[in-house]
Amino acid sequence: MYQKTGMKIKILSIDDAQSVLADNLIKAGFDFVLKPDYQREDLLREIATYQCLIVRSKILIDREIIDKATNLQVIARIGAGMDAIDVDYAEKKGITCLNSPEGNRDAVGEHTLGLLLCLFDRINRADCEVKSGLWRREANRGLEIKGKTIGIIGYGNMGKAFAQRLQGFECEIMAFDKYKTGFGDGFVKEVSLQTLFDEADVLSLHVPLTEETHFMVDDEFIERFGKPFFLLNTSRGKVLKTAALINGLQNGRILGAGLDVLEFEAFSSEISDLCSAPAELKTLFSADNVVLTPHIAGWSAESAYKLADILSQKVIKFFAAAD
Repeated sequence: MYQKTGMKIKILSIDDAQSVLADNLIKAGFDFVLKPDYQREDLLREIATYQCLIVRSKILIDREIIDKATNLQVIARIGAGMDAIDVDYAEKKGITCLNSPEGNRDAVGEHTLGLLLCLFDRINRADCEVKSGLWRREANRGLEIKGKTIGIIGYGNMGKAFAQRLQGFECEIMAFDKYKTGFGDGFVKEVSLQTLFDEADVLSLHVPLTEETHFMVDDEFIERFGKPFFLLNTSRGKVLKTAALINGLQNGRILGAGLDVLEFEAFSSEISDLCSAPAELKTLFSADNVVLTPHIAGWSAESAYKLADILSQKVIKFFAAAD
């Protein structure tokens, strides 16, 4: 049983998760409290009584909250992205930040491949046309992945999972990661960013959202490619500047795009009133060479369980080592 000064270690989760999260932590002896209805003011009022906070992304864990968390040892994110947590400040305050990208990397890898197949085989457009009474075969002639060069930026859990899913398609797979070297393996060839610009037929983004990657893909970035290419983004919406994407689509630099995330995601989660949508978003909605999904790349039935299970094991391991 994990204790601190004679009492059970208290863990607060402010988001719903698979029951395995609570089951594992309670079985390990923690005092687990689930408060999915908590808002920011609730968290500010109560956080000082907990040693561990488990979150998704509904509340920004910023300096104000971290300063109130005087007993907090761990912030644990059910998922991969950490952009809703001020990780640097938390770590300066001695708080360890954990996440569970291993839990949804398989789902992301498969979804990214699905987006690519939809674009190459014109599946979405052809489906809409057939259902509206059109039978256009030649206009929907597709492309094969075989023989193409697939470029990946960011070779972490998600980038590697996508590279693994491409095995068997007889394509060349290359990756660039600014913060890693020596990662070339049986799935991918490690290359410079310039080589990727020169040779890629497809670019797939698998980077976290940071100050450095915010609008990383802009007009200048797109112009650096040696040939027209297809663009996939299953990372974070604000890695890609939508206006630059539209420019690329309109001038032929980008042949098509598969996006699971959008720059305007706050609006996109409630798209019932399309009249008030940003102009750039309306343009994407009307483009037949753009495939959009609502941030579900990592959202499989299996990943829901794995994300919670893996994160609970990391929390247990942390406190066992600190005990």
